[in-house]
Amino acid sequence: MHFLIDLLWLLGGLVALYFGAEWLVGGSAKLAVRFGITPLVVGLTVVAFGTSAPELFVSFRCNLDNLPDMAVGNVVGSNICNIGLILGVSALFYGLAVKSELLRRDIPVLLGATAFFLFTIYDKTIARWEGAVLATGIVAYTVLCLRLSKREADPEVLGEFEAEFNPDEARTENPLKLAGLILAGLVLLAVGAEALKRGGISIATALGVPEAVISLTLIAFATSVPELATSIIAAAKKEGDIIIGNVIGSCVFNLLCVIGFTALGKPVIVSQIDRVDLAVMLGFTVILIPMMFRGRVIDRKEGILLLAGYTAYVAWLYLSRAAA
Repeated sequence: MHFLIDLLWLLGGLVALYFGAEWLVGGSAKLAVRFGITPLVVGLTVVAFGTSAPELFVSFRCNLDNLPDMAVGNVVGSNICNIGLILGVSALFYGLAVKSELLRRDIPVLLGATAFFLFTIYDKTIARWEGAVLATGIVAYTVLCLRLSKREADPEVLGEFEAEFNPDEARTENPLKLAGLILAGLVLLAVGAEALKRGGISIATALGVPEAVISLTLIAFATSVPELATSIIAAAKKEGDIIIGNVIGSCVFNLLCVIGFTALGKPVIVSQIDRVDLAVMLGFTVILIPMMFRGRVIDRKEGILLLAGYTAYVAWLYLSRAAA
C-alpha cells in the first residue's frame, strides 16, 4: 500500500512537471513571438530553458533539502536520457541531420560545458564560485544564440521554426492570459518538483537502491518528458533541427543553468554519483561530434544503438547498485 502511494506521488509529480513545463513554454514562447522575437530565437532559448525547467526546480529543491546526489543525478541522468533515449526514439521515425550552422556551433558549446562540469565535480564538490561560473556561462550562451541566430540563412531551417512557433497566431493572444499561463506553469513546476522528490526518496528506500540511482533513471526520465514529447511531435513532422536543437539546448541548460543555480543556492557535495555515470554522460555527448559535419545523419540503425546503450546503462545501474 505504501509503495502504491509513493508511486502516485511520483506519477503526480511527473504530470505536474509535464503540464507546468508545457504551460511555461507555451506562454513564454507565444509572449516572446508576440513582442517581436523571431521563432528561431524562441526555439533556441525560451523553449530550451522551459523544457529544462523541471530539472532546475527538482535539482534546486533536492539540494536545499540535503539530497545533493539526487540533484546532480537528475542532471547527469537527464543528459544521458536526452541523447540516448530522445534522439534514439526520434531517429526511429527518420534520419536526423543538422542543417543549421547555428546548431553545429552549439555542439562544441555542449562539449565545453560538459568538460567544465566534469572538472567541477571531479572532487565530488561544486562550490558556489563554480556554480557562479556555470551560471555566467548560460548567460553568455544565450547572448551568443541571440547574435548568431541573425546569421541563420537556411530557408528550410527558418521554415521549421516558423511552422512550430506561428507568429500570426501568437499576435492574436492576450498578453495577460499568457502571463497567467506562465505563472500557473511555474506553480505546477514547484508542486511537481516536491512530489517527485518525495516519491523518489520513498521508492528508493522501498527498492533498497541508492537515491542517486532513482534520480539517474526515474526522476531524470520524468524531468525529460517535456523534451521527449516535443521531439516526438517534431519527428512526426520531420523537423530534425528542432529535435536536435531541443536536445542540445536542453543538455547545455542542464549543465550551465541547473547545476550553476543549484550550486549558487547551496554548495553541492556528492557521494553516490559514480565516475562511471559521468563517463557514460561524456560518451553519449561525444556521439554528437560527427553531427557537426554537414551531411552526417543519425539513421534508424544508429537510433536503435542509442536506445540499446541507454537501456544497457539503466539495467547496469539497477543490477550493480542494488546488489551493492
